[in-house]
Amino acid sequence: MQPADIVRYVDVALAAVQEAGTLAVRHFRSRLVVDDKDPGAAFDPVTIADREVEASIRASLAAHLPGHRVVGEEHGETGSGPVTWVIDPIDGTRSYISGMPTWGTLLGLVVDDVPVAGIVHQPYTDETWVADPVRGARFRHGASWQPLVTRTTTTLDDAVLYSTHPSMLADDGVLDGYQALAARCRLQRWGGDCYAFALLASGLIDIVVDGSLKPYDIVPLVPVVERAGGVVTDLAGRTPLLGGTVVAAATPALHAQALRFLLGESAEPATGHEHA
Repeated sequence: MQPADIVRYVDVALAAVQEAGTLAVRHFRSRLVVDDKDPGAAFDPVTIADREVEASIRASLAAHLPGHRVVGEEHGETGSGPVTWVIDPIDGTRSYISGMPTWGTLLGLVVDDVPVAGIVHQPYTDETWVADPVRGARFRHGASWQPLVTRTTTTLDDAVLYSTHPSMLADDGVLDGYQALAARCRLQRWGGDCYAFALLASGLIDIVVDGSLKPYDIVPLVPVVERAGGVVTDLAGRTPLLGGTVVAAATPALHAQALRFLLGESAEPATGHEHA
């Protein structure tokens, strides 16, 4: 794929996400009907906003980039081929239906199983994070774009750790390791969804650990974190194309330490930091 193609694809995708953002804002903090996608299991909410946002993005991609494969959380898979768009129309639906603005629309470009570009758009706060191999990682709040650069933190003692919720860490058996990691970090906070990964890319926090992720929850975020200078992998150290438990960090050194704790391979003592 030529650089000019990537630029054009990302510009089309960014316009699609921004247009769909008006739909998300229209329904935000309204009296929404919330459906459960998996009754009888863990509550998995979906709203008209999720469906409308994804439908809008799909329509834009089909009009401007026909023939590309599209995989979305709400409307499944269409098309085929080596170029794939991955959509999470509202990442953080639980936050969305609660009125919290820590949600966002995610759109990622994958070529031959490599996440090439990613977009995080929070239309309510008017914030957008974009990354591609031609223009790097950048952020916009208002009119101008600014470069994204992660922190240079290399030790857990200085690190700020974010995760969405402890229940997400039970499936892969990493909760004990996570608790040891949290005790070792300077500060640990819950909440965030995709917004936490965006803050990592913005150089505001140092580590994000989340579990039970689907591909559309994380694949669009990988280029944003990596192009800003960070590292994001699954527990095996691979690009998390399938989701699962994911650890993202501002630097390779910090990522390696966090991963060791999650896998129960670190014998370092906790420092007893409190996490108010």
